[in-house]
Amino acid sequence: MGSETDLKEYLSGIRDKLRVTKVVATRSFKGRGGDSFAGFSAAWDSVQEDGGHGLIHVASEEGETEAAQGMTLREAKIAHYLLAMQADISAHEAAMAGGSLSVQGMQDSVKAIRGNYAKLIRDALSGKTENG
Repeated sequence: MGSETDLKEYLSGIRDKLRVTKVVATRSFKGRGGDSFAGFSAAWDSVQEDGGHGLIHVASEEGETEAAQGMTLREAKIAHYLLAMQADISAHEAAMAGGSLSVQGMQDSVKAIRGNYAKLIRDALSGKTENG
């Protein structure tokens, strides 16, 4: 790796070939009534043991087996936004149910959370975000 340009091209080549098979998002809400937690994980045609297909290959329509395909980095980023949004919302709902957050506070937070993630997803889909 001689120059900064060479390094950027090298990293770009790796990023373009990267496939993600699992997305995880966890959240905690710290309130006067204690901590509320929410966590989600999602696998995508995973070849991981804890994925939906285990180590088995996916059968194609022609009956042949092929290695499971992962998500592109952009797809993984959007999947993470969707999963993280659900984790954020669930943590706020749990905080409200546990008495750490008022119903109105939870509703206001959920509305803001949905709006913020919608913007991130729109930006990722339009290519406005870095690296994806």
